[in-house]
Amino acid sequence: MQFKHPEILYFLFLLLIPILVHLFQLRRFKKEYFTNVRFLKELSIQTRKSSKLKKWLLLATRLLILACIVLAFAQPFFKAKDSNNTTNEMYIILDNSFSMQAKGQKGELLKRAVEDLLEHAPENQTFSLITNSETFWNTDVKSIQKELQNLKYSAFPFQLESLMAKVKSRKSPYNKDVIIISDAVGLEAKDLKSISPEFNTYFINPKGEQKNNISIDSVFIENTLDNFYEIGVKLLAYGENSAETPIAIYNNKKLIAKTLVQFEEKQKTINFTIPKEDFHGYASVSDNSLEYDNQLFFSITKPEKTNVISIGSAEKSQFLSKIYTEKEFAYSNFELNALDYNLLEKQDAIVLNELKEIPQALQTTLKSFIEKGGNVVLIPSEESSVSNLNSFVSNFGNIQFKTLQNTEKAITKIAFNHPLYASVFEKKIDNFQYPNTKNGFQVASNSPAVLGYSDQSAFLTALQNQVASLYVFSASINKANSNFQNSPLIVPTFYNMAQSSQKTGVSAIKIGNNSPVLVDALMAKDEIVSVKNTEENFVPVQQILNNKVKLTFNDYPQLAGNFGIYKKDELLKNISFNYDRTESNITSANSDLLDDYKVIDSIETVFDTLQTDRTNNEIWKWFLFLTLLFLITELFIQKFVK
Repeated sequence: MQFKHPEILYFLFLLLIPILVHLFQLRRFKKEYFTNVRFLKELSIQTRKSSKLKKWLLLATRLLILACIVLAFAQPFFKAKDSNNTTNEMYIILDNSFSMQAKGQKGELLKRAVEDLLEHAPENQTFSLITNSETFWNTDVKSIQKELQNLKYSAFPFQLESLMAKVKSRKSPYNKDVIIISDAVGLEAKDLKSISPEFNTYFINPKGEQKNNISIDSVFIENTLDNFYEIGVKLLAYGENSAETPIAIYNNKKLIAKTLVQFEEKQKTINFTIPKEDFHGYASVSDNSLEYDNQLFFSITKPEKTNVISIGSAEKSQFLSKIYTEKEFAYSNFELNALDYNLLEKQDAIVLNELKEIPQALQTTLKSFIEKGGNVVLIPSEESSVSNLNSFVSNFGNIQFKTLQNTEKAITKIAFNHPLYASVFEKKIDNFQYPNTKNGFQVASNSPAVLGYSDQSAFLTALQNQVASLYVFSASINKANSNFQNSPLIVPTFYNMAQSSQKTGVSAIKIGNNSPVLVDALMAKDEIVSVKNTEENFVPVQQILNNKVKLTFNDYPQLAGNFGIYKKDELLKNISFNYDRTESNITSANSDLLDDYKVIDSIETVFDTLQTDRTNNEIWKWFLFLTLLFLITELFIQKFVK
């Protein structure tokens, strides 16, 4: 037991006063004489004994009364069990990622966590609240009540390491109490290493009852027909999904196709046929689990002709005219000495076909061309200078031409997962009739080969930036040196190398993915473009590139949906944004990782535990109660003890 005011205990010396009073009374018994002496003598002895007992009882009660009063004013207490952490600062990390949409016994996990915080956090408790998307420093529950009630789900997954970094960034002489509220979806052991052992850390781990979930993973063009697109919608199923699930396609909110899907496996692709025209809509499924991944918004722009120029001998470039047909391409070939440089910036792809030398002026122009989103294909000539080739390719990455080797080699390695071939092969082919080359340069690069020889060296390498690619062949592909032109690979390879992902294909951007988008637009110096729909309007980071605008969206928009890119009121392009699907697998929650931490069932329990462990047990009120009790006891002694 300890005392807040131990100096008051000196007043216990006052206990000597009642002792002295009782021991040195001046009052004495007077002698009275009666005739019957024997009877009076016995009465006198009984009276003396009774009075003596009463005096000692009164002395004891008065001593106890005085002692209890002194002790009460000294304010005794028992020290709190966790008294060393009473000055701790509190930080609450609240996971508001989409996996917290899962429903528990009392509703959605996030909404229930917010309700618990509003109901049970003491009004005078100061804390900092950190979510995936917002941060509130040194606040209290009353100050942020409205913000908590309106807290939205975040497009960013729960990343404990980055959230703990924010806590650590708050320098303070005091230790920290950290309360982490998360369903542990996506939590890994390495994330827990970010928690400082000095912190007093509690986990609240709400769990959803429904573990099954269906997610729309992606949409892509499976086939391009004369008047139609055949699109594939890839679905992923988590948990046990035995019931048939409806899936539909909407264009501008108008239903255009619908079917039922049955999951025999965890992954399934459903094909739909849509008109070959502008599409601005979404795919939708209906399940009873997470909602955020039930829609995938996408846009398809009506195909425009792709502008392609090849530079080189007309005779050696004839095969390109058979691939780049008038129906889909605006193709032309120029000899190097007849090339109009002004035409280059208007192209989508440029093929350098067996040039003996690439002039410095052309190198500079092509470097700018790739930076602005154009693709370049380099086919070397047997007579090309290694130094000249290296001077050109060094502008785009770590790649180097070495000596020309006069060795016949077969092209046997295909990177089936590379974007060039992602939609070309339905499955990997083992008995393919592989083409070959008679001679070629040895090429060293950090980039993996798209096509490779049987000796593991590269035949075709792709150097990619955010908006374009440089495709580098290691050998010439004229008929005298190679039968590659007769190979089935020739058409998809050159077709896809010329296509710009910015002009064709499906637009379905993940929010938070900072890959830039190029938009055709002639912009004045002070003009800007904006991105908007009926719910949001924002201005992306933008850079004017001649007749294009390069846009970077960072963390915008906040909500998934279909948007338009506008120059004032002029619609330049339709674009679609979606949430990342990293939170879709609810079954990935690994609560076992938290076994070494304090796991509490609710926010109420945390506050009750902290208050109990850190509050001193003050007992001065008990001494006031004892004072009153002894006063009553003295009154009873005075009245009933003779």
